[in-house]
Amino acid sequence: MPKATAIWLVENTALTFEQIATFCGLHVLEVEAIANGELGTNMAGLDPVISAQLTHEEIARCEADPKAVLQLKDTPHFDNAKKTGKYTPVSKRQKKPDAIAWLLKYYPEMQESDICTLLGTTRATIRAIKNKTHKRQEELTPKSPVILGLCSEKDLDFMIVKTQRNEEKY
Repeated sequence: MPKATAIWLVENTALTFEQIATFCGLHVLEVEAIANGELGTNMAGLDPVISAQLTHEEIARCEADPKAVLQLKDTPHFDNAKKTGKYTPVSKRQKKPDAIAWLLKYYPEMQESDICTLLGTTRATIRAIKNKTHKRQEELTPKSPVILGLCSEKDLDFMIVKTQRNEEKY
């Protein structure tokens, strides 16, 4: 979610547009548009410190030196671990339709099977939200599944990249 991270960095740090653009993989003009309120106005910022991408010390180091480049925080990955079934607590199950609505709004090209895998939901629920026949349709407010705690940012980024690669093939 590079734009959400860029929004947060623009709003909460004194980093240069070039530093933010380099870190988020965006063009400098996109970062300037975010700062001017022309882009990403309906998107919530995502704190890279909370999502374990950066540390406060790294941000402070780059704020002091405009030529410094932000470095991702090293986090251990356990990709070789066996994946087990995903249990979603009862308190979070009610949030799944909001996450589905968010994915359909911002990534309409994402396949239903990928949404099912990411959130542990059914195709029937996804279709009901797409067709606006879901029983809680009026109450739905699109919210990021990462913010809701239904998936990790790493998993969401993986699905987004997978969707983009599928789009490039066709």
